[in-house]
Amino acid sequence: MSYVLVLVPPPNLTFTFESSDALKNLPIINAVDIARQLELSYSLSRNSLANISIASDPTTDNNRQNCLVKCTVTNVNNTHLILQVIINYLPCGRFDFCKIALFNKINESFNNDRDLFPIDLQYNDSTQSTVHIKRCKTSIYSIVKQFNLYNASIAELQDGLSKRYFTSVDLVKAYIARIDEVNLKGPELRAVIEISPTALGAAHATDMLRQNGTILSSLHGIPILLKDNIATRPEDGMNTTAGSFALLGSITPDDATVVKKLRNAGAVILGKTSLSEWANFRSVNMTNGWSGRGRQATSAFYPQGDACGSSTGSGIASSIGLAAASLGTETDGSIVCPGSRSNLVGIKPTVGLTSRHLVIPISQNQDSVGPMCQSVADVAAILTIIAGRDNEDNFTLAQPDKVPDYSQYLNANGLRGARIGVLRKIFANSTFGGYPDYIISEFNKTIEEIFKKLGANITDPADLETADEIATAEHEFIVLKYELKDGINQYLSQLKSIPSNTTTLQDLINFNIAHPDLELPPGRDNQNLFLEAQNTTNLQDLIYTNALASDFDLGRRRGIDATLKKYNLDALIAPTEGFTSSPPGIAGYPIITVPLGFLPNDTKVTTNENTASLKLPIWPAPNFPFGLSFIGTAYSEAKLIELAYSYEQATQHKRRGMPFEPAIPKTQLTDILCPK
Repeated sequence: MSYVLVLVPPPNLTFTFESSDALKNLPIINAVDIARQLELSYSLSRNSLANISIASDPTTDNNRQNCLVKCTVTNVNNTHLILQVIINYLPCGRFDFCKIALFNKINESFNNDRDLFPIDLQYNDSTQSTVHIKRCKTSIYSIVKQFNLYNASIAELQDGLSKRYFTSVDLVKAYIARIDEVNLKGPELRAVIEISPTALGAAHATDMLRQNGTILSSLHGIPILLKDNIATRPEDGMNTTAGSFALLGSITPDDATVVKKLRNAGAVILGKTSLSEWANFRSVNMTNGWSGRGRQATSAFYPQGDACGSSTGSGIASSIGLAAASLGTETDGSIVCPGSRSNLVGIKPTVGLTSRHLVIPISQNQDSVGPMCQSVADVAAILTIIAGRDNEDNFTLAQPDKVPDYSQYLNANGLRGARIGVLRKIFANSTFGGYPDYIISEFNKTIEEIFKKLGANITDPADLETADEIATAEHEFIVLKYELKDGINQYLSQLKSIPSNTTTLQDLINFNIAHPDLELPPGRDNQNLFLEAQNTTNLQDLIYTNALASDFDLGRRRGIDATLKKYNLDALIAPTEGFTSSPPGIAGYPIITVPLGFLPNDTKVTTNENTASLKLPIWPAPNFPFGLSFIGTAYSEAKLIELAYSYEQATQHKRRGMPFEPAIPKTQLTDILCPK
């Protein structure tokens, strides 16, 4: 009997053995038992390294193998895994034969070649050998290759993490590499405004928890991007600016509540996405996706395409797998419109279902935080985590006591027997909505070919009696102006420091005037909404309170609620483009968009003399995705998710098209695990 101490630095390793004449007469350790021990030490699933064995060499007897009696872990720390190996000296023929066989097997069976570093094997007679990390495990490569980060679901990624095919650190590295490919290089999509300097550390922490058997939620170790109006804690080293240089370097007091919920669930905050500056409420003629800090973000589905806004970057990033998912915010259309044009599922929850604490505001009565994802299932997983009451946001205290597990409503038969109303007047109207007729034709086709065949009971039309009033009234605009001034001033007062000394809306206006090169360049040189908001009084003004009451009357009492009751409906549907987001916007009610189709190749593209010179985004254009929206009453998210999931599973419309080729990042997990 003898003892072998094997020092094996994590992470999982592959080996080559240096030749040593002094070791030729020594036996080699049984790789099967080493495999079991390494699986245990690195929390790999049992038998994931099952193909390790000492192959019989033609020149040796079959019984000259499996020399190990026992292998135990004697110490584990962040630097080394120390294995104490007890071996029997059985005949092994020439040591080189066993050595080469073991090298070949281990070479196929461990999972990557991250950084080359030596490992010393010290035998009891003081002879030594050195091994090095060398190659990628072939079997792991073939498994991980199946995970396509372009559209990998949260459940798929979680499965790969749980089976130890890759780590959260691997995911973060892969997503950062994908961002680097297309964000400021190549097509310059400008979807991501900054990457968290603590993301890798956070990912490592979730990996350590997983290794110790702790899984916090279905989001454990999953990288997620945040819109740049959602605050993150100072120690993360990221900015929260709504895209404006005026807030660059400002110090927030803490994470936004929704971010705390994500962290507590084990999610990794990867970075911040670009947006239409100030969530598209600085100017009526601001281009979608432009901000001072981020500049012009554009679609992955058409070069220089208008990806809508204001959650532009969140939509673009999720559409091509720059993270597993992203959070956006919506006041009126800012999740569902970019979700629609990015081939995504996006939900704007009921106002008050998700906290807005430390989210840069427009409107306390219309703002909502929601996920933008590749699938309804992913939306359900994230919404379950971020929903809930928060004493820092009084609107959340009106929600039901218990947050549902929205993943329990993923029912493929959800449309069977469902009562669906079709919004026609102004909403399914391409002329009024300003979008191509093709969208209406596909919308009509899906009603006949999908909804009815799945057993839905269709009421068509099921129009809002207030539709024309909603289209022409100024009430929403009045409410948003008053609430913007009040909300922005309150948010700025909570910041611990602001290097630009912009502590009020008027200061922001003055900053923009003083820095036109940063904030008012040609084509984006207006801040008329800021100016009009600054000229409002306060939230006790009768102009404001009357406008708010009118919004609720048009959107809720005589709008969505009246229509659902009149026709005994579960939900309303309409194309996402146009004015569809306005009724749930002014009502504070939920809306979810699901992919419906792609504009055809003969779609007319309209440009002008400024399109190229000012890099103005283009829409409509060929290959642009478009969506269908489900709308419900307050806190009807579970029903909307059920209906949307049933529709999604029956159609899989998102698979009909792809982004233009340069906009699709090439980096995959295999490039991180097995770099060339």
